[in-house]
Amino acid sequence: MDAREVRKIAVLGAGVMGHGIAEVAALAGCQVSLYDITPELARGGVEKIRWSLAKFVEKKSITKEKADAVLTLISGTSSLDDAVHDADVVIEAAPEDVSIKRELFAKVDALAPRGALFASNTSTLPISEIASALSRKSSFVGMHFFNPPPLMPLLEVTRAESTDEGAFRLAYGLGLRFGKEVVVCRKDVPGFLVNRVLGPILNEAAWTVGRGEGSVESVDSMATYGVGLPMGLFELADYSGIDTIYKAGPAVASRDPINVLVAPLFRQKFEEGKYGKKSGEGFYQYNGAKWDRPPISRDAGNTLDPLAVFAPGVNAASWLIRNDVCTPSDLDKAVKLGLGFPDGILRMADRWGLDRVVEVLKKKEAAFGSFYAPDPLLLRMVAAGETGEKSGKGFYEYSETSPTMKEVAVRKEGAVGWIILSRAHRLNLLTQGLVDELVASLKAFEADPGVRIVVIRGEGDKAFSAGADLTSFDITSPAKAFAITRSWFESFSVAERLHKPVIAALNGVAFGGGCELALACDFRLAAEDAKVGLTETNLGLIPGAGGTQRLTRLVGLSRAKEMVFLGQKLDASEALDIGLVDRVFKKEAFDSEVSKFAAALARRPPLALWFAKQAFNFSSETSVDIGQLFEAMGFGLLLSTQDASEGVSALFQKREPEFKGE
Repeated sequence: MDAREVRKIAVLGAGVMGHGIAEVAALAGCQVSLYDITPELARGGVEKIRWSLAKFVEKKSITKEKADAVLTLISGTSSLDDAVHDADVVIEAAPEDVSIKRELFAKVDALAPRGALFASNTSTLPISEIASALSRKSSFVGMHFFNPPPLMPLLEVTRAESTDEGAFRLAYGLGLRFGKEVVVCRKDVPGFLVNRVLGPILNEAAWTVGRGEGSVESVDSMATYGVGLPMGLFELADYSGIDTIYKAGPAVASRDPINVLVAPLFRQKFEEGKYGKKSGEGFYQYNGAKWDRPPISRDAGNTLDPLAVFAPGVNAASWLIRNDVCTPSDLDKAVKLGLGFPDGILRMADRWGLDRVVEVLKKKEAAFGSFYAPDPLLLRMVAAGETGEKSGKGFYEYSETSPTMKEVAVRKEGAVGWIILSRAHRLNLLTQGLVDELVASLKAFEADPGVRIVVIRGEGDKAFSAGADLTSFDITSPAKAFAITRSWFESFSVAERLHKPVIAALNGVAFGGGCELALACDFRLAAEDAKVGLTETNLGLIPGAGGTQRLTRLVGLSRAKEMVFLGQKLDASEALDIGLVDRVFKKEAFDSEVSKFAAALARRPPLALWFAKQAFNFSSETSVDIGQLFEAMGFGLLLSTQDASEGVSALFQKREPEFKGE
């Protein structure tokens, strides 16, 4: 069966993960039967989906008509037979207890049709252990969604030794149909990819505190402000549930002791009933507010070496690569999208230096035992001088002639240079490093005679850029905040003053700093589901990188005030109506339409575009007389160029001109 042919999906378990998976499947056009052990639980799951869809409508992510249509595809039931008897795919999202899952699948095996795909959403338990309850083990795979499934883009697909190729391909294709970024776990190892890396890091954080090497706050400060994680490690534990993390540790360690060394601190919190945010207290205390986050000092982790906590995670990642469990790119994609890491764990290790990773692990091994022994792959790489970025080779190869871009990707397509903001896991939030790389890329394209047009786009399909990543830079004083916003204005001005036209391809949301970057470009082309706005007043701030100035020049003073004062988020059609964006394209045709627009510009005379761009920029900053003076000078200078001669000759010869920028 092809993934496109899947008609009905049964989801077993209407809890947090189950109802989220059911919603994802229905949004993809599948009929869904949501099962739980009582009618009340099943109905509750459907009601949570109704609430979630209403939120998507409220945020204009989907229409009311789409939400209503999705709900008609979902039914709740407490009858397992009704749920699975005609299902093409059965996805289990029961509690993380292997005996519960096995018992459930033993029943499903007798009820589901021949040819049905069986999948478990388990995050840590081996697929083969669950599949042992089935007579048709070849049809069983792991499909690990991340919480909350409708929002998180990642899906881990795990195959056991018994999984046949058809079942694996169906699960993989179904993930793509669901709109997920799919990574493959080739072997059935406890913890799979993400949790195999995260477990050692979380437990080492707890060991660090237990051994007196750091405090909860210093570890979280280092992780947040030093490494760039979206939240601290202990904060993440509180958010995820300390009970969940504690139970996962022994479950993995009992099956594979080399992966995780369970820290007593998690057991202590578990036994005290301090499970984190859901219980009101974990490593931090919470007041029940939805966005309640603990205050973490920026400077508390300044003296803590990140490798003191992250080295065991690198060791686990090396084990995965050495044992051919996954590719380096899939592993790095998994931790970026699943955990919000600023970069992949292998990229981070290359940046830290693999020799330093080995050094830290050896010191821990000498002090605390063989669990910390460096993975043989790390030892071989370091012995061969492959220590990461500084040597030109580690888990990846690096060019010595061109600096490695960490948060921006560049490519050339003919005469069009593309700059991709590469932080999809954080909705392409802007960091100082990303802005610096953006400027460097713009200047490199300006110096490249083969590039005539530059396009800036966000990675993924959800965001151009959702704004500035406030955790990535120091705004602890008014002077520092002023300096940063002023420097960002100058950085965005590079696009505005570039000798070549710059297009902002708004493939998703463009809020705050992301919108300010787009405003500095010559054209803003939007996908139909894009949203644009200067939203800083929603945080009690105002735009700081030129937003009020550039927006006013585009839409007028009164409309600009309305947008900024109200922190409005305009959809693409509204932005088009007021002149904030120039074109709106269908989502499925967006990239091709942007490429067509850019290619059309690239065929125009480069020098004429340069002078015209400067004339327009002058007109917004000076009087009409002075602006026209520059325009007239430009006209006169262009008359002496080869491009002008080519243009006139082509006109009389009735052919297309071939402009060379000379």
